[in-house]
Amino acid sequence: MRHLPRQVLFALLTVYIVWGSTYFAIQVALTAFPPFMMIGTRFLVAGAILYIWQKWRGAPNPTLREWRDGGIVGILMLGGGTGLTAVAQQYVSSGLTAVFIACSPMILSGLSGLFGDWPKRREWLGIVCGFIGAMLLASDGQFSAKPLGILFLLGAILCWDIGSILSQKKLKMAAGGMGFASEMLVGGLFLFLVSLFRGEQLTGEITFNAVAAWAYLVVAGSLLAFTAYMYLLSKVPAGLAASYAYVNPVIAVALGVAFGGEHLSMRAMLAMSIILGSVIVLTSAHKKSTEQAVS
Repeated sequence: MRHLPRQVLFALLTVYIVWGSTYFAIQVALTAFPPFMMIGTRFLVAGAILYIWQKWRGAPNPTLREWRDGGIVGILMLGGGTGLTAVAQQYVSSGLTAVFIACSPMILSGLSGLFGDWPKRREWLGIVCGFIGAMLLASDGQFSAKPLGILFLLGAILCWDIGSILSQKKLKMAAGGMGFASEMLVGGLFLFLVSLFRGEQLTGEITFNAVAAWAYLVVAGSLLAFTAYMYLLSKVPAGLAASYAYVNPVIAVALGVAFGGEHLSMRAMLAMSIILGSVIVLTSAHKKSTEQAVS
């Protein structure tokens, strides 16, 4: 990855590592907070922090159109994508969830093609290899699901990818961090209203671990990783930006082996090698396309 611009490399590593570690944080936070309340407050607080920081730096307020467009993206990606995934995981096993999420780069690249930006052959190779690796890694676990969960999961992936591609190709959001803040504020408010409508109550005692996990999701999962992902969408091909879907399960497995005493099977090692190869192909495809653009 040495040929990637430093900002792009930092954003990729942030999304890979942080979102890979949030699986465990979400499980801990859900011991005290119900899903929509947890996700909604997480993004509301993160959006408010980012908005205040941007105002302190002198950034102008978004226009009405920028609030509208940022809100559309926020509701699709955070409300539909993140919210429906949380609901789906009540009916779908984690292994099958990982496989479905691994479809995201293919769907996102196809949507990008509808706007005239089809992935090159090398990019498709990386996307397909990553999907195969994710399926192999997820096959170590149990595959179980109820039909309703599958529908929720499909809806979540479509909402996330449609929101991603609209932010990249169609909608005009405020520049820089103010645009990301508007997405999180509107998306978080939408999820919090859903929580109130559903009558969600605390799922357990509010412990230090649950609050610490929620705070980690605010700072690392939202402020750092979500902002990094939105930055990637504006700088690199859709397939490379969405490659987190392959790498996050690898990070989660690695953390489980390192800190949870889990065993790493030969199948998992092979899957992780395939995923690593897919990321190398995707980053080298980005290098090639950049060089052609310069020439």
